[in-house]
Amino acid sequence: MSVRIRMTRLGRKHRPFYRIVVIDRQKAREGKAIEEVGHYDPMVKDKAARVKLNLERIEYWQSVGAQPSDRVATLIKKVKTNNWGAQKAPAPLTPQKAPPAPVAAASEGSEAPAEGGEAS
Repeated sequence: MSVRIRMTRLGRKHRPFYRIVVIDRQKAREGKAIEEVGHYDPMVKDKAARVKLNLERIEYWQSVGAQPSDRVATLIKKVKTNNWGAQKAPAPLTPQKAPPAPVAAASEGSEAPAEGGEAS
C-alpha cells in the first residue's frame, strides 16, 4: 500500500478549507483517511496562521514511507523554516480624474456666425 500525505477539500463554494491527511494513494480526494495531521485555510489573512501541522506525526509517516504531495511538501517546508515570503506592499491608488470643465453658455454678443444662417 502506497501512502500519501495530501489535502482533502472541505468548505463551500468560493470558501475553501483543506485538511492535510495521510491517505492511501488510490483513494479518492474525499476518501476515508488513515489520519488527519493538520489543516490549511487559504482565506486567513495572516500567512503564518493559515497552516496548522502536527510535525511529529508527519515526520513519523515520512519515516515509514509516506510521500507528501507537491503542495503539502511546500507547506511543510514553509512551516519548518518559518519563511512565508515578504509581504507585498499594497498597490498604489490610482489618481482621481479631474472633473470635466463646465461648459460655458454661448455669450450673447459673440460675432460667430450661426449654423444655417444667411451668407452675404
